[in-house]
This record gives sequence, structure tokens and C-alpha cells, in this order.
Amino acid sequence: MVAARLRDNERERVLEPTDEQRDLIEATKAFCDEEILPYAEQDDEDERFRPELMRLMGEHGLCGVPTPEEYGGLGLGYLEYSMVLEEIAKASSAYAVSVAVTGLPQVILASMGTDEQRQAWLPGLASGEMLGAFALSEPESGSDAGSLRTRAVRDGDEYVLDGTKFWITHGGFADIYVVMARTGGPGARGVSAFLVPGGVPGMSFGKRERKMGLCASPTVELILEGVRVPASARIGEEGEGFKVAMMALDSGRITIAATAVGLCQASLEAASKYACARRQFDKPIIDFQGVGFMLADMVSSTEAARLLVHRAAQRKDDGLSFAREAAIAKVFATDTAMQVTTDAVQVFGGYGYTREYPVERYMRDAKVMQIVEGTNQIQRLVIARGLKRKYSDG
Repeated sequence: MVAARLRDNERERVLEPTDEQRDLIEATKAFCDEEILPYAEQDDEDERFRPELMRLMGEHGLCGVPTPEEYGGLGLGYLEYSMVLEEIAKASSAYAVSVAVTGLPQVILASMGTDEQRQAWLPGLASGEMLGAFALSEPESGSDAGSLRTRAVRDGDEYVLDGTKFWITHGGFADIYVVMARTGGPGARGVSAFLVPGGVPGMSFGKRERKMGLCASPTVELILEGVRVPASARIGEEGEGFKVAMMALDSGRITIAATAVGLCQASLEAASKYACARRQFDKPIIDFQGVGFMLADMVSSTEAARLLVHRAAQRKDDGLSFAREAAIAKVFATDTAMQVTTDAVQVFGGYGYTREYPVERYMRDAKVMQIVEGTNQIQRLVIARGLKRKYSDG
């Protein structure tokens, strides 16, 4: 009896959305269908980012889903956050990424910030009135984050920051940047994290990158030359920056995986509708085994990816270790997104290769999911190291 009740509770908690979660999903879908989807294609074509849309999403609670209510968020978990991001990504993965990126400073501050830092930044970020950014990567420091060269030198009650950061989402738009800089010796232990407001003297930006996908999401180079911030802008103690970054990236892998699932679902729906409507040899092409089986595989892999994302999110919400599960979800969901979007283009045939249908955009957007928040090769290394720790005799 007890075992059966536990199984029922587990099913309700993980496998099936609650009524409240369904309401959140439906509300998010309705917003996206009205405010994002009609403009997604043109935003991509024009490489246009709309901060006003982020503010509108914030008004509907979509920019601060897991942020505590006392700071203006919804106070929900990462499970609900992953559901919201999936729905946004179905309309526009570029804006799903923007919501996820502006969420990184929030999860960092909620976990490791001071009361003063939380009060200063969380309400604005959760409401969408402010945008956040995360600055870790550099020209010579990608997967090897511990080798970053940007420096922060203590000068009385201030730090002076100098260096260059690459791949900064919201660069030039953000109101606050979480910047990783070296305060000590080489390696991860010499890195500290700082809150740097947008527009401070000494901050400038390089060219906006012209990307294969996520064209509505701005990505630029961030240049810091003698930027001064108060010592109170440091997050945690000196030398804890790498800890801050890894905590954020573990959380970010869940959000990127959820975005990838949204791409899978959008591709699956588009391809299924097309396969039912498109007729060849006097029958819909879904009746041809080559197409029908391809769609069946798309369904199976999308469902599996979603469950892995929800499992990682639930572990985070339960206060359990989740780095391994986040890595697994990120690898599987983003690899699946690349396969599913590619198959969707194939179902459409020649039309799929044109911009008449959205599946070519889905395919372009999917590729970067395998790269950001730690490449899938690095995630596999993380998973393999876990196996070595568990099973090695040495």
C-alpha cells in the first residue's frame, strides 16, 4: 500500500503536470502565440532583438519563474521553469535563450548574493525591466574556463577590471553583467565574480556576431578597460568565482536542455501536420513507412529528452545534487534537437530548405544548443569522470 502510494505520488510529481503546472503552460502558450510567434520569423530575418518584449514577458511572470516572490519572481521551481522555457522556445528559441540568460544572474544572486545585491537587482530582472548577462568566456578561454585572463585588481574599496569577454548574450542591452575575473593566481581558485552595471565608464562593445541561428538574440564582445566597481559588487569571497560560474552553468544546462526540447516539439508538430497534409501517389506522405517511422522516432526521442530535463530540474528543486543529471539532460536534449530538426527539414523535402516554413530556422537554432553552456563533448567528459569515480579501483 505504501509503495503504491509512493509510486502514485512520484508519477504525479514527475511524469504528469499538476493542474497548476498545466495552467502555467497554457498561459505561457497563449502569450507566446499572441506576442512572439507572429513576429518570430521576421525578428530572425531582421536580426532584431526587442527588449520591450522581455519587459512584456516580465509583466506576465515569465522572466523570474524560479526567483523568490519576495524579490518579484513567481517563486516556483526549475521544473516549472523548464516547462515555461519549452513553450517559449516553441515560438522562438532566441527569446527562450534570452529569458534563460537573464535568469542566470537571478539564480546566482538568489543562491550566493548578499541581501543588498538581491534587493538592488532581483526585482528589476524578475520583472523584465532589467536585462542580465553572464560574462565568462574569453578569446582564449572557452571550455577551459579556469584559464581566463580578465583581471580584477583591488584598489582600496574598489576593484579595477580589465579584459575582454566573448559571446555575451544581451551585450549592449544588459543592465547588469556577472563578470568572472582573476583576482589571484592561475587556475580556477584565482577567479572571482563581480556584478558590473551596464554603461559604466570603461565598458564598451565589439561588433555584433552574425550567427547561423538565434539571430534575434544579440551576441557581442564585451571590453572592460579600467572599469571600477565597489568591493560590495563582488559575489561571495575572492576565489569563489569559479564556484559561482559552475553553479550557474549547471542550472543553465537545464534551461538550455528545456529550450532544445521546445525546438524538438515545434519541429515535430510542424512536420506531423505537413506529413498529414502533403499527398504523393494519392495518399498523405505520413502513410509511407519512411516518413511515418521518422516521425515516430522524433516523438520517442522528444519524450525521452523532456523526461531527462524534468528529472534534472526536479532534483535541483529537491535540493539534491544535479550536476550529473543536468549534463545528461543537456547532451541528450540538444543532440536530439539537432536530429529532430534535421529530420523535420527532411519531411518537408525541398520546401524544408526554404524560408517559407519555420523548420529551417529550427534547424539553424538547434546547432548552437550543442555548444553553449559547455559543449556536449565537455558534458560527456563530466559524465565519464563520474563513472571513473564510481567504478575505478584506484
